[in-house]
Amino acid sequence: MSDAPLDHPTPTTSAPATGGGSTGRSVAVVLCLVLAAVLTTPAGIAYWGNRTLDDGQRYIETVGPLSDSPEVQAALTTAVTDAITRQVDVEQVLQDAFAPVTAERPRLELLVGPIAGAINAAIERQVRVFFASDVFADVWVRVNTRAQQTLHRVLEGEGGGAVSLEGDDVVLDLSEVVDEIVQRLSDRGMTFLEDLPVPEVDRQVVLMEAPRVKQARTIYAFASPVARWMLPIVALLYLGAFVLARRRGRTTVAIGALVVANALLLALTLAVGRQLFQDELAGTTFGPASKAFYGTMTAYLDRAQGVMLWLGLTLVVAGWFAGANRYGSATRRAAASGLERAGAALSQGQLTGPGRWVAANVGWLRVVAVGLAVVVLLWGNDVSPGRWWWSLALAVVLLALLQALVGAGRATGPHPPRGDGRTAPVAASPAG
Repeated sequence: MSDAPLDHPTPTTSAPATGGGSTGRSVAVVLCLVLAAVLTTPAGIAYWGNRTLDDGQRYIETVGPLSDSPEVQAALTTAVTDAITRQVDVEQVLQDAFAPVTAERPRLELLVGPIAGAINAAIERQVRVFFASDVFADVWVRVNTRAQQTLHRVLEGEGGGAVSLEGDDVVLDLSEVVDEIVQRLSDRGMTFLEDLPVPEVDRQVVLMEAPRVKQARTIYAFASPVARWMLPIVALLYLGAFVLARRRGRTTVAIGALVVANALLLALTLAVGRQLFQDELAGTTFGPASKAFYGTMTAYLDRAQGVMLWLGLTLVVAGWFAGANRYGSATRRAAASGLERAGAALSQGQLTGPGRWVAANVGWLRVVAVGLAVVVLLWGNDVSPGRWWWSLALAVVLLALLQALVGAGRATGPHPPRGDGRTAPVAASPAG
């Protein structure tokens, strides 16, 4: 009698194990969702930083369009014109040159001021023309190539190169630009500018002050080693929550809501960052160009934010559609039944064989269809809302095509489709 409990376990002994397993899965789902929700926005920003700053090719592709920005051209024109005119007093040069003449005809000295103004205007005009030319576009690429190569050295506490740390400031060295413009002006007859000794301080543009440098270094030191892997980890956390969930439709809605919330948080972060960036550069040479510069640098994040928003909304709708609620079930049955009837009518029995194979493998084929849509979205690492709509359309078309093929395979089979994509139950035959 003493062995009876071991040989015949009672229901009361197995119930706690089942409840514990269910509770453990629920806790794991909640934990995955919480971690994913907390990490989504930081992971997106870290991936953007790694993609934009660490990849030289992508960095040039990002900042290259800035050479065509009127605001950037105007800021550089002001900086370089001031750097040149501060080193030479055109009016004094003219007075010295005309001294023998004005000594005999003093009234000619009245022409020195207007002529000096015309020369200064001509210098500014030539500088502006240079920054609007293709030559500057090539120089801009060279300067920023060196800047990207030395940016890591600044973030790691070193200096030198096109971007360097001078005292308490991060500066951009425009020596190549200044030398090119001085040579062009000299070639156009302003020979008094030849060998113009422009000091280093006038060849540099302050990009960031010391407190911001320390913050950037701290963020870089923390994020750089894990930036590449944070986004895949977040995706795995969401996927883990979905796989472990018992009510996957409801979990899909929760995932979509969290993605939407992070999209809104990222939009708020970009807006706050834009204001802080403009405040940081206010009063500097690049102040008027700060909005254009920030918009160009964060264009990838801005597009990603739009994709996140639409992805989250799509997941909410998909979770409702796939859930056990009355309206979702009715919609799902109606859509599946309509597609299967359409497939059966259009194929007219010609796709029965392929249709049966699709019906037998429809589960993993749906996963492949969604995977292809994801590949289209991420191909070339250039995520955008337009690319999102193309990938969504592809997924919908492929899933609809699979369901139509299921209907074609079942049209002449022994069991008619139920309307929800599953075969009617098989009744036991007399011989069985």
